[in-house]
Amino acid sequence: MAKKEVRIFLDSNVILSGLISETGSPRIILDIITLKLPMLHALTGRYNIIEIERNLKKKMPAAIPVYKEYLPKLNLEIIPMPSATMIKNLSGHTSDKDVPVLASALAGKADFLVTGDKKDFAKLRMKSGYPFKIVSPSEFLEVILPEIFKTIEAD
Repeated sequence: MAKKEVRIFLDSNVILSGLISETGSPRIILDIITLKLPMLHALTGRYNIIEIERNLKKKMPAAIPVYKEYLPKLNLEIIPMPSATMIKNLSGHTSDKDVPVLASALAGKADFLVTGDKKDFAKLRMKSGYPFKIVSPSEFLEVILPEIFKTIEAD
């Protein structure tokens, strides 16, 4: 895996959790992404950005300056809003609110969809047929940290 660039799609909850907590797997993932390692390419969807900003304004307006300062450091590729056709084709795969997340991860050609949403994405984890693995932040770190260390040791 270390030879190939790994495309990581971050769900809104991972970005939000990483921004508001100084510890935990979501924060570690964001910190790793800020290192701009050539083996990792982070992405999220325009839908996710809208969701993050809506939640910040509604629930944590004091965190908006941190978000605005930190988001550019992540250098995330932002996947455009999925088309109505793509949303319709994926309808029923997961909850309606998460279909655009699934569609964005597919459009972004993700290798991993990293989410803290255990309820809505749990069913998808059991299905095959998606070109990416759906993992929690801690599961992602279990996979990627050894690869990062191998790359560092090789240099």
